[in-house]
Amino acid sequence: MGKDAPLQSRGGLRQLGNRLQSQWKRLVIALPYLWLFIFFLVPFAIILKISLAEAIIARPPFTDLLEWTEGEFLPSIYVTLENFQYLLEDDLYWLSYLNSLKLATISTLLCLLVGYPMAYGIARSSQTMKNILLLLVILPFWTSFLLRVYAWMGILNTHGLLNNMLEVAWNIGMALGLTDAPFEPLQIMYTETALYIGIIYSYLPFMILPLYANLEKMDFQLHEAAQDLGSKPATVFLTVTLPLSMPGIIAGSLLVFIPATGEYVIPALLGEPDTLMIGRVLFDEFFVNRDWPVASSVAIALLVFLVVPMMVYQHFQSKAEVM
Repeated sequence: MGKDAPLQSRGGLRQLGNRLQSQWKRLVIALPYLWLFIFFLVPFAIILKISLAEAIIARPPFTDLLEWTEGEFLPSIYVTLENFQYLLEDDLYWLSYLNSLKLATISTLLCLLVGYPMAYGIARSSQTMKNILLLLVILPFWTSFLLRVYAWMGILNTHGLLNNMLEVAWNIGMALGLTDAPFEPLQIMYTETALYIGIIYSYLPFMILPLYANLEKMDFQLHEAAQDLGSKPATVFLTVTLPLSMPGIIAGSLLVFIPATGEYVIPALLGEPDTLMIGRVLFDEFFVNRDWPVASSVAIALLVFLVVPMMVYQHFQSKAEVM
């Protein structure tokens, strides 16, 4: 009986440890769900509630979804789907959505063309160079996003850094007799070109980092094996490198495409004044027109548009993991 007591004590401690470990795991899992509930589902529910209301001249400028009647909460008579119907009938919103999708798609492709060689070069570098190059990729995040966009305004302006450097080079060419016409500044600011430059610069790290994480795990001996079998470099890239890096391409493309679709700051500061972007339309509906129900409907529709590619990505990722 005395010998069994220590064993029972050890068993009890082991069970207590297992219970504490299980509770700790539940707490760790519950924290992200709690975060998503508070900062995603609750705001989404509030926006959805406003989108089902009508605009009124009051504070807040929309009707209540629920009203107090005879001591009970009853559904309000102002619940309506007219705001979503209005989005379908007005061409402004369709054009804004389509233009935003076009801009986001082109920006994603350009980020992929620029970011893929950079990620590949980082993955093939030595360990010391990897750390330095990754630091250079992450370094812009140490500065405010808004300040970086303002910096591009100073670079691309008519009398900005870029035109000043081109003017100096042009004057040197005139002194050497290579040119005879006076220098005319490039008009890049407030154009679609400036818009793409700003978006590509701002979101390029979101393309490079997932690609690097994927390429860094790749076995490059497969390239050598393909070359030994007579494959040309282009064939090796198309048949080995590109298919194996597809998860990184999809992840990076989503990280660029989704925020670029709803971008507001870059089009407002660098783009044309009449650029139709859904982010600008959303801002105008909230703060200029004060039509919060329509603005909420625009936000809900935008979220639906962005959820679809995420669901497609999750579908293909789950299939790849099963295979």
